[in-house]
Amino acid sequence: MSLPNESLLMDSLNPDHPPLTVTPATPRLWMFWGTALWGLFVFVAMFVGQIGAVVLLVVQRGLPMDFASLQAVGQDPQALALSVIMGLPATLLAVWLAIAIKKASFVDYLALHWPSWKQLLFGAVGLILLVLVWETMSRALGREATPGFMTDLLKSGRDKGAALLLLFAFSVAAPMSEEILARGFLYRGWSASFLRVPGAILLSSLVWTVVHLQYDMYFLAEVFTIGLWFGYMRYRANSLWLTIVLHALNNLTAVVLTMWLGS
Repeated sequence: MSLPNESLLMDSLNPDHPPLTVTPATPRLWMFWGTALWGLFVFVAMFVGQIGAVVLLVVQRGLPMDFASLQAVGQDPQALALSVIMGLPATLLAVWLAIAIKKASFVDYLALHWPSWKQLLFGAVGLILLVLVWETMSRALGREATPGFMTDLLKSGRDKGAALLLLFAFSVAAPMSEEILARGFLYRGWSASFLRVPGAILLSSLVWTVVHLQYDMYFLAEVFTIGLWFGYMRYRANSLWLTIVLHALNNLTAVVLTMWLGS
């Protein structure tokens, strides 16, 4: 049996030679400004991926490369679905680059850990109650529960045979892209900065709301409150997969109800 080195043992007992202490490694995170700037880069990458899909469709259809052609193609349900889908790989690549520069684990940085069933159930119940509150308010105010342009888009996509593509785009690709940016990358860095967890939840929810500026102020308020719930669940469960699933369930329900059961 090997014995500890005698000189090391004596040094540990000698006040003039205190034992070596191990300093915890500093987390490899982008802090407030680094997260903000890289977050802007990720957002631009997402936009480039989305507009790139429309550009390719314009070229494929032999249309002139001008704003009118981009606008016309972009309003087509199938083209819009492909645009949303292509934003996902662009977002993943940009976030991977930001994390790789820090030499951190992609999975740990974004908290890509599967939640427990209790956490999933709790998050889903809270989301349902929140949506019901907004649904009740909409009916009381005589407002539509879904933005009119989204209703028209989804029904047009159903009639043109793009229902499944739109379903995948809005229920899988969009939730993953947006959650990786907001509750994944932005929350991770900002929660470790002077903002701490409450500030990170608030600011990341605000950024996520800004991504939906195609809505009016009423729907933006709804998006913001849902973002706060997602942020809280991201903190409570330490799981980005949880918010991705909740986001996907919310979008899936909205798309199915609007596309097949009316506005």
